[in-house]
Amino acid sequence: MCAFKHRTVLEEMNMNWHGRVEEHQGTGEGMGEYEEFLGQVNDIHRLGALQGHLGWDQEVLMPAKGGEARGEMLAWLAGQRHQRLTSPRMGELLDILEAQPLDADQSANVREMRRAYDQAVLLPQSFVEEFAQVRSSALVAWQNARSASDFGQFQPALEALIDMTKQKISHLGVKTTPYDVLLDEYEVGMKVSDYDPLFAGLKERLVPLLNDIVAAQDSSPPHATLDGVLFPIDAQKAFCTRVSEAMGFDFSAGRMDASTHPFSAGLWPGDTRFTTRFDESDPFSCLYAVMHETGHALYEQGLDHAHRFTPRGNAVSLGVHESQSRFWENQIGRTVAFWNVTLPWFRDAFPNAPDFDEHTLNRVANRVEKGFIRVEADEVTYNLHVMLRYEMEKKIFNEGLPAEDIPDTWNAMFQSWFGVDVPSDDVGCLQDIHWSMGAFGYFPTYTLGNLYAAQLLESMRQDLGDVDEIVASGDWSPMLAWLRPRIHQRGSVVSPAELIEDATGSPPTPEPFLDYVESKYRSLYNLG
Repeated sequence: MCAFKHRTVLEEMNMNWHGRVEEHQGTGEGMGEYEEFLGQVNDIHRLGALQGHLGWDQEVLMPAKGGEARGEMLAWLAGQRHQRLTSPRMGELLDILEAQPLDADQSANVREMRRAYDQAVLLPQSFVEEFAQVRSSALVAWQNARSASDFGQFQPALEALIDMTKQKISHLGVKTTPYDVLLDEYEVGMKVSDYDPLFAGLKERLVPLLNDIVAAQDSSPPHATLDGVLFPIDAQKAFCTRVSEAMGFDFSAGRMDASTHPFSAGLWPGDTRFTTRFDESDPFSCLYAVMHETGHALYEQGLDHAHRFTPRGNAVSLGVHESQSRFWENQIGRTVAFWNVTLPWFRDAFPNAPDFDEHTLNRVANRVEKGFIRVEADEVTYNLHVMLRYEMEKKIFNEGLPAEDIPDTWNAMFQSWFGVDVPSDDVGCLQDIHWSMGAFGYFPTYTLGNLYAAQLLESMRQDLGDVDEIVASGDWSPMLAWLRPRIHQRGSVVSPAELIEDATGSPPTPEPFLDYVESKYRSLYNLG
């Protein structure tokens, strides 16, 4: 239930930027330059929004034979956007504005555009256009390979993506390790030297917990399951739509569709879309995909539209974005309080399902298994799935692992970590969409999202009281109202770490997550 999101803020194309300048400009010299700068920034973001819209269409609606032309269009848009971003006048405006007194919103726009400009000028436009086209072709190749469970069908496209990503690293320059260049792209400032000790500490606490749970499962009768029951797709869609609406998603300003891999995309203000997938034998696959992607979509719908088409109006980072999805999916959706409210909806949608009570359904929803699929993993094993992908990407970019060796390396690592053999590529190295989109370095942000979410929940409890009581009441709006001003509306005015500290009173730390997951699962499995 994790998704690759288009990273652009999505705004209404017919809104003219001139009408907003006065809201944000201060006084003093240089404001003429700021207006000019803001106009160029708006156009750059409009082009990015068009890329995002075509990308959504490619994954959801585009006919199979549209891939070649779509790749050409995405390449052209990428080139146009890059041309505007790297124009000499943009560099001049940044130099001028960095010497001017600016308010916090203006400073955020200049800071973020400086970072984007400094990186973009290192990349030739021809490279940017080619990379966009290669990604577009690779996505189609991955979809076909995954459907056939045949890595060989994807290998040539993946080799091209890895080669171009290495070129990108070379263009941008390596200060520490090559992989750090990619990690920084998705969570600014994060490096291997940050993630290695973080992951080691998590693994040190999570693996013993997992072993205790497995031992408890081995010594007790099998828990209840939904095996053998069919859950019609139309009924799943209706049930999940009801849950998404209860979370606060505005379907008059968005929509839900199906795709190979669930994702969320804010296209413009008033148009935020997410996808899910359906398995008639497992309604939880759809439910938690929808809750996860609705969490992302609520963030997009909650961004401050007064700052549309600017970096200030963007979500601050993928780690923070993931915190919103993981909060709703796990810390709200996998609780007895959640099932207290939704059990009648579940029974209405699936009258042939076992007549489980809310405690039994919650136990099923929180089952711990050494499964193959990251997006369906429980909270104990999920971060191990992320760590495996992180280690694979380190091997690819820091150690030179060839693409042809990826399946065997993945399978061997999975067997070593989880103690089970991967039966096929579609549940192994082909299961995620990220590599087909060139999104190397993205995976670790999922773990950051888990950590941030637990820290936000802890702070929310201090402010609102018993969150389980709020969930059980059926009115979930107080939680969204708490998140809106602290996370969503602030956009990128400060760094991710500063945002979390402002919202919770403490710098980012893994302790709330570890305390949360240990307490939850020791209680569920009576581990003491």
